[in-house]
Amino acid sequence: MNKVELDPDGGPMAKFGVFLRTSREARGWTQDDLAHVIGYSATHVSAVETGRRPPTQRLARELDRAFGWDRVFARRALDIKTSALLEGFPQYVARESKAVELRLFDIGIVPGLLQTMDYAQAVAAGAVRRGSITTAQGDERVAYLARRQAGLRRDPPPLIHAVLDESCIRRPVGGPTVMAAQLDQLIEFAGMPNTVLQVAPYAIGEDRSFDLPVNILTLPDRSLMSYAESSQQGHLEQDSGAVLPVLTAYYQLQALALSQAESVALISRLREELP
Repeated sequence: MNKVELDPDGGPMAKFGVFLRTSREARGWTQDDLAHVIGYSATHVSAVETGRRPPTQRLARELDRAFGWDRVFARRALDIKTSALLEGFPQYVARESKAVELRLFDIGIVPGLLQTMDYAQAVAAGAVRRGSITTAQGDERVAYLARRQAGLRRDPPPLIHAVLDESCIRRPVGGPTVMAAQLDQLIEFAGMPNTVLQVAPYAIGEDRSFDLPVNILTLPDRSLMSYAESSQQGHLEQDSGAVLPVLTAYYQLQALALSQAESVALISRLREELP
């Protein structure tokens, strides 16, 4: 059986999985051996090790008992529960770095993959001031975003479609200097050979397809997956059949959005108003 490679930077669940596998192998145990000791199936152990299933506190306690440790796994499981990353997002990011095509839509803020680091830090700082995340969680979000952006700088690069609600480019974030640099980066992004950038204007009103941020991936085998989130919950969909209606809605949105040339012209006008 092929051994699944694990990425400790793939998020808190991936980090837990790497630690579990490393600890298990250091004892010379197979997944079946460990599963027998803790009273779970080998399939369950495998799913936790590969980041496909979150570790519960009960599982963590059984792991600590099996290894003879004092709350080592329990603390790591708690770290996942208190992470700033929403459910499903680390699994989405693990596929994002392998996708051949990405479709992004965001409302209110520029999509993470298109953000400058100053813009990303300003967004995180705002969440910290509101008390919705801690300073450490804000730092985690920014560092995680930097790794996501680095993962897309590969050869050949993926094709990236980005539709931004008009609010993304009009809402000031981080002050004039940060916003000016962000608009400059969007214009630069639009000029790349593997990208399409469009703005969905306010004028389309109720015909806008989405009311929440949505990302859609096309993977190398042409299968589809999507990720959508609210402020408190993420939803990962890996069934291509279930993603198709989302893809259709995205196409409808693109048809109503400004062309890339019109979008860049609008962003450029807004940029001229800033220092």
